[in-house]
Amino acid sequence: MSEASVRDPAFRRRILPKRTKIAFSSGALEEAMVSAASITTMLFYNQVLGVSAALCGTAFFIASVVDGISDPLVGGLSDSVQTRWGRGHPLMFGAAFPLGLCFYLMYQPPDGLSEQGLFWWFTLTMVGVRIAKTFYAVPHAALGAELTDNYDERTSIFGWNGSFMMVGGILISVFLMFVVFPTDGDQNGMLVESRYQTLAILGGVFCFVMVMLCTLGTADQIPFLHAQDQHMKRVKTTYADALQLIGRNIRVLLVNPSYISVVACWLVLAIAGGITSTVGTYALIYAFEFTSEQIAIRDIIRLPGALLCVAVSVYFTRHLDKKYAVIATLAITAFLLGLPYCLRLLGWAPANGSIWLLVVFFSIYFLAFITYPVVSIVIDSQLTDIADEHELQTGNRAEGLIMSIRTFGMKAIWGIGGLLSGFYLEFIDFPENASAATLTQEHIDGLLYMMGPIYYIIIYGGLGFCFMYRINKKRHEEILQELERRRSGESPSL
Repeated sequence: MSEASVRDPAFRRRILPKRTKIAFSSGALEEAMVSAASITTMLFYNQVLGVSAALCGTAFFIASVVDGISDPLVGGLSDSVQTRWGRGHPLMFGAAFPLGLCFYLMYQPPDGLSEQGLFWWFTLTMVGVRIAKTFYAVPHAALGAELTDNYDERTSIFGWNGSFMMVGGILISVFLMFVVFPTDGDQNGMLVESRYQTLAILGGVFCFVMVMLCTLGTADQIPFLHAQDQHMKRVKTTYADALQLIGRNIRVLLVNPSYISVVACWLVLAIAGGITSTVGTYALIYAFEFTSEQIAIRDIIRLPGALLCVAVSVYFTRHLDKKYAVIATLAITAFLLGLPYCLRLLGWAPANGSIWLLVVFFSIYFLAFITYPVVSIVIDSQLTDIADEHELQTGNRAEGLIMSIRTFGMKAIWGIGGLLSGFYLEFIDFPENASAATLTQEHIDGLLYMMGPIYYIIIYGGLGFCFMYRINKKRHEEILQELERRRSGESPSL
């Protein structure tokens, strides 16, 4: 295809073929594996290996500090690098093996390490996983923002991506619960140390394969991305030039109310998600006494929402626009997710071991997971619109930098959420190697309060940030029209 046709506005607004969407979305399966495995990470180091919850939280915090530095730098690098293989694809390709290796090592510490030794092994391998994910996930997200300028098609692209991640995460989680961590007599399989060798091998290989599949499967799109347009080409003679450009882009973004809105909302969601992922696993095992197989029901009932997420997301954004789609679905989802824990605190939930507990708990979660996927999908779509607004303001395409907050947010589920979870478990004095003999009602209530009332405070407190977002469909159309005039060499409109 000629360069002229690539720069044609009609081409830039194109509807992508399903093959391209599938190839791009296959990259989300790496995140699906990492997310599915992450619910066991705190349990593994705290309850199985005996590392204190505070030390585990500190490891998460260190990894988050590294993320806070590496994510925007890699985002800027992804925006700046110019090679015959595009901007982001070389970074994605180079991340595949380190990601798989570090994942394996994190769940296979050497024998004989002390608690301090295990803490440092956990910290270093988790930092390795996070850095490798940064070099893959940031350019991957930026790629999604570059594939088309079409307002609604962007929601579809990230809907496919979200659907792959959620369906993949469901299937992987169910596989882990039934095959890797099945109940062992009266003991939950996630508390059996030997099971983690299987997780390490399968997870490491799977992450490597999925990253390679996405990178190679989307290589045919490289000539059609923004970086290949002549009007976007720049000469950067030194690293200082690239760093100065990153700094200028950051300064503009920090005063952009729409970007601040999305960043704040996304980080609140990530923190809340990290807490529920970690403390939620403790609550399911110790407060509700679910087996591994019963916990897998939580993932199975997510399947309808994952399969319908593209259609539901497009429906909400067409009728409410993106801003109010996020607000509405987040408010509904958060209420439902915290409800079972509040019912138990109020004494209104069925007793443990009752079939009615499963019915009530998972019926509520089934409804929550219909709207749950819409939130992250629409936020991804909002970020791509911000990339267009940023180009209008600065003349720079900065998808990598802008989308790095998405990557940081997803890793903050492990990091900041893990930090707060670790110190919260320490605060309620939750015992290591916990059992019915060592747990009190105060321990159980502590888990329930975090998953119910405290979760509500975090989510609804952060919901206000969503109202700061300013780009609607009409405004985005104005931005695109002005950009198209600039790209075609016309004088800007006044």
